Amino acid sequence: MLKIGLIVNPLAGIGGATGLKGSDGEETVAEAMRRGARPQAPDRAARALRELAGEPVRLLVWQGAMGEDSAAAAGIRAQVLGYVSPRSTPADTRQAAAVMLEQGVDLLLFAGGDGTARDICDVVGSRIPVLGIPAGCKMHSAVYAVNPEAAGRLLLQLCRGGLVGVAEAEVRDIDEQAFRQGIVRARHYGVMRVPQDGRFVQQVKCGGQENETLAQVELAAWLVTQLDDDSFWLMGSGSTVAEVMAQLGLPNTLLGVDIIRAGEVVAADVSAEQILQIIADAPARALITVIGGQGHLLGRGNQQFSPAVIRRLGRDNFVVAATRSKLAALNGRPLLVDTGDPDLDRQLCGLMPVVAGYEDTLLVQVSTDASSVAGTK
Repeated sequence: MLKIGLIVNPLAGIGGATGLKGSDGEETVAEAMRRGARPQAPDRAARALRELAGEPVRLLVWQGAMGEDSAAAAGIRAQVLGYVSPRSTPADTRQAAAVMLEQGVDLLLFAGGDGTARDICDVVGSRIPVLGIPAGCKMHSAVYAVNPEAAGRLLLQLCRGGLVGVAEAEVRDIDEQAFRQGIVRARHYGVMRVPQDGRFVQQVKCGGQENETLAQVELAAWLVTQLDDDSFWLMGSGSTVAEVMAQLGLPNTLLGVDIIRAGEVVAADVSAEQILQIIADAPARALITVIGGQGHLLGRGNQQFSPAVIRRLGRDNFVVAATRSKLAALNGRPLLVDTGDPDLDRQLCGLMPVVAGYEDTLLVQVSTDASSVAGTK
C-alpha cells in the first residue's frame, strides 16, 4: 500500500486573481482577503486526490485546510498527524514535512507555489520523492504537475505498479517585492526528487531574453494592426505583449494585465474583479502569450484571467501570440490550460490559432496535460 503524505498551503495563490502577484507575507494575505479572495489550494488538492478514490492508498495529512479537508472532499480516509495554527505559516509547512518524513511516507504530495516548494525542500531535500499540485501564483519550479488531475493520475500509476521514473528537479523562487515592481529575480534554490512522466510534470520556466528578438518585433508589429478601436483589449503579461504596448507608445505592466481601448490605457495592473467591472457588457478581447519552456497559456502568472473573466470573454476572443521558435522549443507538447475550473479547462481544449509572426498564424493543440502531440498547420 502506497503511503502518501499530503501538505496543503491553504493560502497559496490567494493573491493571484486580486492582482497582488503573490501570497508571501501576512500583509499580502490580509489585503487579498480584503479584496474578496478565498483559498483555492484545498480544492485543488481534492481534485488531485479524487483520481485515487478506491485505490489502496494510506494517506497522512495535517489538520483542517492543510490536508484533512481535501481528503474528506475527495472521499479518502486519512490519518491526521498534527494540528495547524489559526492561520497557517511556513513553519507549519516545515513541521508537517518533518513529521511525515519521520513517519516514512513513500512520497510527499503538496499543494502550493514556489514558496511552499522552498519550505518543503528545506526539510526533505532529495531524501524522498515529492510532487507538487500547482496552487500558487509563482510556479517557476519543475516540481509541479501541469494541473491537479495530472498529479493524481501520476500517483495512480504508482499505486497500480506502473513504471514511473524519478529524477532530480529544480526548485526556483523569485523576489515577490521585485516581482510587483515588474522585475523578475528568479534563482536556483535547490533540487528535489520528482516522479517523471512528460505528460504530467511541467517544465522549469524558461527566462526570456533581455533584448527583444527580431521575430518578436515583427510579431508585435502584426498584432498592432489587429487591435480594433471599438473593443476593450486586455493586455496580458510577458515580453511579447510588452513589445506590442511599446509599439503602441503605451506604458505597460510587464507582469500584470492592462486594459486599453482606442489607443489609450483605460486601467493598469488590474485584478479579475476590476476587469469584469470595467468591460461590463462591452466588446472585449484579450492578448496573451505562451510561457517559454512550459507552454502554459492560462493559470501561470496570469490568474487575473479568472474563470469568470474567461467565460465572459469566450474562447474565441483570446488572441494567442508566440514566435515559431518558442513553439518549437516545446518539442511537440501542446499548450496547457489550468484555470482552476476543470470544466472550463476542457472547454478550452482543441486546436487554437496562434499568431507566430507577421501574417503568420498556426493551429496549435491546447490540452489539460502534455500527453497530446501539438499539431500545426
